[in-house]
Amino acid sequence: MAGFQLGSAIGLLISPIIMSKAGIFGPFVIFGLFGFLWVLVWLPGTTSTPDKHPQISRYELDYITKGKKPLIRIERDEKSKIMPPLVKLLSRLPTWTLISANAMHSWGYFVILTWMPIYFNTVHHVDLRQAAWFSALPWFMMAVLGYAAGAVSDMLIKKGVSVTYTRKIMQTIGFVGPAICLLGLNAAKNPSVASAWLTAALGLSSFSHSGFLVNFQEVAPRYAGVLHGMSNTAGTLAAILGTVGAGFFVQKMGSFRGFILLTSLLYLFCALFWDIFATGEQVEFDAVA
Repeated sequence: MAGFQLGSAIGLLISPIIMSKAGIFGPFVIFGLFGFLWVLVWLPGTTSTPDKHPQISRYELDYITKGKKPLIRIERDEKSKIMPPLVKLLSRLPTWTLISANAMHSWGYFVILTWMPIYFNTVHHVDLRQAAWFSALPWFMMAVLGYAAGAVSDMLIKKGVSVTYTRKIMQTIGFVGPAICLLGLNAAKNPSVASAWLTAALGLSSFSHSGFLVNFQEVAPRYAGVLHGMSNTAGTLAAILGTVGAGFFVQKMGSFRGFILLTSLLYLFCALFWDIFATGEQVEFDAVA
């Protein structure tokens, strides 16, 4: 995830430069071409399991598989009979904590990613080239604090704090922190203060990476992929709704402040829902061995 945030920061910094040289469509073309180039690097460098990778060392393989059961290879005809119990998955509150957390995280993430340069330009009258610097700094902070959150959560678990409590601590910071910072952003009177609040908001949101984002495997090892896919669907829909909705909201209200307040309240509600119903323990969704 840190690489994703660094990519966002770099993209925000260089997009105005590219647009000044190649026009408004320049960043779309160049970033799209980089995507094709990355596929050429990705395909020969990935395998379905660590033991099949041609460049992995014995030490690294032992470290990855230490304490884990060997992978069970399922034949095609047997695999086709296995269907995830969607009704049972959706009947449990821990599933909905993951769905709501992913949706809220994506809402805040993509609204800020999309609208903050425009926010600095319209609210604080910062030149768009400078606005890129103002809106890129938070992504660097998010990458740094994401690493810190992972280290802290691992330390807590090693010291005997329960996985459930650790995930609740991390996710609370990841939601309540941005909620408070967005309120500060709403009250900011100059771009420097606004940038500081925004940097803190996105930096603290990275604690979610040690909250809901690692919780799928703990709640449902057998259906972690299914749960992740379901929550990512909710996250994508929330990102679309938030990004498009922000435009309509600002157009109707004539200000970013109302939408920022709404986002802050949603963060607080999702934090409360997570703290009440989330768990770090495995949930039994079926009796299949």
